[in-house]
Amino acid sequence: MSEYKGIWIIAEKTSDNKITGVTLELINVAKELSNQLSGEEVGTILLAGNENVEEFVRTISEAGSDKIYLIQDENLAQYSTELYTDAICQAIEQKKPSIVLVGATTTGRDFAPRVASRLNTGLTADCTALSINEQGLLAATRPTFGGNLMATILCKTARPQMATIRPKVLAKPEMNHGTSAQVEQINVNLDASRIKVKLLECLDACQIATQKIEEADIIVSGGRGMKTAEGFKILEDLAKSLGGAVGASRACVDAGWKPHCDQVGQTGKTVCPKVYIACAISGAIQHLAGMTGSDIIIAINKDPEAAIFGVATYGIVGDVFEVVPALTEAINAEKLTAVCG
Repeated sequence: MSEYKGIWIIAEKTSDNKITGVTLELINVAKELSNQLSGEEVGTILLAGNENVEEFVRTISEAGSDKIYLIQDENLAQYSTELYTDAICQAIEQKKPSIVLVGATTTGRDFAPRVASRLNTGLTADCTALSINEQGLLAATRPTFGGNLMATILCKTARPQMATIRPKVLAKPEMNHGTSAQVEQINVNLDASRIKVKLLECLDACQIATQKIEEADIIVSGGRGMKTAEGFKILEDLAKSLGGAVGASRACVDAGWKPHCDQVGQTGKTVCPKVYIACAISGAIQHLAGMTGSDIIIAINKDPEAAIFGVATYGIVGDVFEVVPALTEAINAEKLTAVCG
């Protein structure tokens, strides 16, 4: 295991060809881990087709990666479980990083366990914190038992040490504009015949009137107390007046009122907006796991004993179907006054 050195991040790209926020968050935490490991190299794996990667390289460099390992092949233009797994495993076997960090995204959760299994190593999934312990091992912390406990897991007998980390739970780096990381090409052998699924068209199931919850500074989120899918109309009106997005608890998603991409919580997305407005949400610990990092939490619930009030910055005890429309009306009136002088 002494041959394994350095910390790697597997970079991901968005559908509009930008480096994802979680990739930048992982580079930032990797730099902190590197400082605890006497300055081990922070490297980023970038998989791409034959497109121009200059903008990707610039973003990764300015985020603070020491080196970029570029794997470029025409068969990697679109994500493929089989080929991404093949490429990443070959790169790890060639360069032997000690730690490999992956975003706990749909893509990351797909290929990371496959990579770990093929390399016969451990993987700690869905982490919320990372550190280096006294023995120099990666200490990966994740919720367990439904979020009631936090477990810190070590990988003592295999390399690399792997972890997937939830988006939005770690801080993004201060971008150092003008910085240029060293780029090294890694050659891999890929067999296009292993591709079992072909992407024909990409449709965004979460095109909403405002914006995606992971990108929003203000989120208006609804729980089971919204009663029906139509009940979310008042939340959409409030979100529109605030320039925010609409989220939902798992119960609402399970009921078919909102799509899964709008779910906040342990089995949904972790969000850190400036303002989180929880409407008719009781405050189950699984939901709290996804939003307690918000700067300001405003809770609206008719039950004064609801657990959500325990984490709220401000609480309103009342019927959400009365409070939210009144709040929206007041905000719109204030905006109109501002415009009209």
